[in-house]
Amino acid sequence: METQNKGVISLVVPCYNETQALPLFMAEVQRVIALMPDVTAEVILVNDGSSDDTLAMMREMKKQYGFVRYLSFSRNFGKESAILAGLSAAKGDWAAVMDADLQDPPSLLPEMLRAIREEGYDCVGTCRTTRKGEPPIRSFFARCFYKFINRMSDTKLVDGARDYKLLSRPAVDALIAMPEVNRFSKGLYEWIGFRTKWLEFENVERVAGETKWSFWKLFKYSIEGIVSFSTMPLLISTFIGLIFMLISIATMVTLAVRQVLYHNSVDGWTSMVCIILLVSGVQLFCLGLMGQYMAKMYTEIKRRPHYIISEQSE
Repeated sequence: METQNKGVISLVVPCYNETQALPLFMAEVQRVIALMPDVTAEVILVNDGSSDDTLAMMREMKKQYGFVRYLSFSRNFGKESAILAGLSAAKGDWAAVMDADLQDPPSLLPEMLRAIREEGYDCVGTCRTTRKGEPPIRSFFARCFYKFINRMSDTKLVDGARDYKLLSRPAVDALIAMPEVNRFSKGLYEWIGFRTKWLEFENVERVAGETKWSFWKLFKYSIEGIVSFSTMPLLISTFIGLIFMLISIATMVTLAVRQVLYHNSVDGWTSMVCIILLVSGVQLFCLGLMGQYMAKMYTEIKRRPHYIISEQSE
């Protein structure tokens, strides 16, 4: 007998130039949905300003699959904005964020849903046990990033964690309620709390297309994560300024003593070096202090929208 009150699961899929991957992704999602007859699914495709035929493919997916909806941005706003837009549009009792390249296996969804419904978890996250297929230098810096941010921040991140996560409605509402512009989803997932279970899986390579995350983009994203969840860099700049001040004072004392004892300093050199060191140290010290207040206000105070939607399905 069919369950009368089916729950609804929303799959949020940010897409940027995924024309090749989308048909394969949707075929796999349809197969997995068929394995979960006790829930109703909706797939929300978010076009993040793609330059290929991703939007046209989304329109085709909408016609082919009755459970698909799509949003299209006016330009590329970034994956974080696409995640927020998808979660805001999600109507389900649970919502999962996943990539269209099948590096986030849809086959894990039944187990993730079971953990929430039967084991009492609020969220189910995924993390890779291996980085097979990833350049060694990229894997090295990724591990360094997790070690670094976990030392500097009170919000701890799981090494190898993916954005692929199934969230209960309260967790989704908590994420949407945070209006901050500088978003770092991995950190936000952990910051909101809730009881979380982690599922491990071996790394899966892209089913089609090429990765959109260059080393430079990943580096900037990691800096964004560190700045968003730790004020330690500002404290470090403050301590550097303090150290320079102490060095300048020690240098002034040393040069003054040498001048008194040996009278061998070049005219004007002593005072110039002392002034430069002292002023530089004071500047760094003051900038570090002011930065702790200004860094949190600068990008937020403009209150610009996270994204602009140019087209969406009904």
